[in-house]
Amino acid sequence: MGVFAGRHSTLVLPYAGTLVLTTFTPLVWGSTYAVTTEFLPPDRPLFTALTRALPAGLLLLAITRMPPRGVWILRAAVLGVLNIGAFFPMLFLAAYRLPGGVAAVLGAVGPLFALGFAAALLAERATARKLLAGLAGVFGVGLVVLRADARLDTVGVLAGLAGAALMSAGTVLTKRWGRPEGVSALTLTGWQLTAGGLLLAPVALLIEGPPPALTGENLLGYAYLGIVGTAVAYWLWFRGLSRLPATSIAFLTLISPLSAAVIGWAALGQTLTPLQLLGMTIALGGTLLGQTQSRPTTVDRTGTRSAEDISFSRRSHSPRS
Repeated sequence: MGVFAGRHSTLVLPYAGTLVLTTFTPLVWGSTYAVTTEFLPPDRPLFTALTRALPAGLLLLAITRMPPRGVWILRAAVLGVLNIGAFFPMLFLAAYRLPGGVAAVLGAVGPLFALGFAAALLAERATARKLLAGLAGVFGVGLVVLRADARLDTVGVLAGLAGAALMSAGTVLTKRWGRPEGVSALTLTGWQLTAGGLLLAPVALLIEGPPPALTGENLLGYAYLGIVGTAVAYWLWFRGLSRLPATSIAFLTLISPLSAAVIGWAALGQTLTPLQLLGMTIALGGTLLGQTQSRPTTVDRTGTRSAEDISFSRRSHSPRS
């Protein structure tokens, strides 16, 4: 019993704790719609994306005081484009050209993209269980957000699928490259947000023109999105990604549209029908089904073992009663 209890506490609890903490990210991302509609100026998606990314990235760079060096200058730029600079415009383009429900369903395809990228780049096998979980997630989210009068727009659909693919590719590639030795998840987050924000700056200025006049309410909304919804949320996301399988992390994105629906019901007076509640149950089931049952790999690409691995090794070789 002693050996079993020791291994269970060492293997299961750190994994579950990291998973729960990482879930904070899609929960917060689900609040973006409510904050955007209630606090931010209308029709400025690129300015909003820029304001979310660049100030947060520069703040994290100022805190960590560690700019990327060597090959990581290019890698940080690539990850910044995939996760931030190209993803945000696709996300907002889909949101503006499609009903919110259709855009959310397209985003829910992300875990299926992640399964493909992980199979190609990480040799993580796309099991039938995870494929079923991905399909269940799309179906469940569809029940929550789709309406009978939903219209389709070709550009919007392509943008939504591109956004899901970009986010999935960025997630898997972040997992493949890991982090340089001695670099924290907070530092890596700062690199990506800064790189993505620098890409967005000229695009936003060219397409939308100078920044709009901002009210105190606008500033409050941007502060929330930049600090909580971006800096903290992406830090927890990349922290979790360094400790959990990439496909397990990708399935957590299914929680975001469910969070948005609950926030809309609680804060904006929107309704939740029995069919939507059924969809939430199915999508949450898909999220749980998409989690790995095997022990997570905690050896980074530099070969350094984590504290959990060291603890496991010591426990495995120590005398038991």
